[in-house]
Amino acid sequence: MDELLAGIEQLAFVRVLKASFVAYPIVNALHIMSIGALLTSVWLMDLRILGAFRSLPHAAFVALLRRTAFAAFAGALATGSLLFSVRASEYAAMPIFFAKMTLILLAGANFLVFMRRAKGGDEPAGGTVTIVAVLSLVLWTSVLFAGRFIGFLN
Repeated sequence: MDELLAGIEQLAFVRVLKASFVAYPIVNALHIMSIGALLTSVWLMDLRILGAFRSLPHAAFVALLRRTAFAAFAGALATGSLLFSVRASEYAAMPIFFAKMTLILLAGANFLVFMRRAKGGDEPAGGTVTIVAVLSLVLWTSVLFAGRFIGFLN
């Protein structure tokens, strides 16, 4: 595993990213933007499921935010992978990095539960969907905190 991680760090595009005065900060900024869009869309979607913003049509609002969250997650995944590649060996050895990846997997599993339980219509579905929405808020916020700890513990 150490060889694989060291190999990632030696890829040509990773060396360019490390050496560039401009590229790394841009990738980092795009990662922060993606996280901001992801968390904003998740929070607004979950709050709507929990009954906030009742004047907005439930199904259309949630569908829009779900698409936004997917796009933002894709951006965060791409930029996060690039940021990881620069110091793959170091990050992979950090327990907080493992915690962040675990939280992301749990948030993804929670989303799959949401997709199976969510109902269309104009009002929140209640029951299991309410629990899933609250759990989503907690999980994605925890992902954010874990990510910030990675930046300050290295």
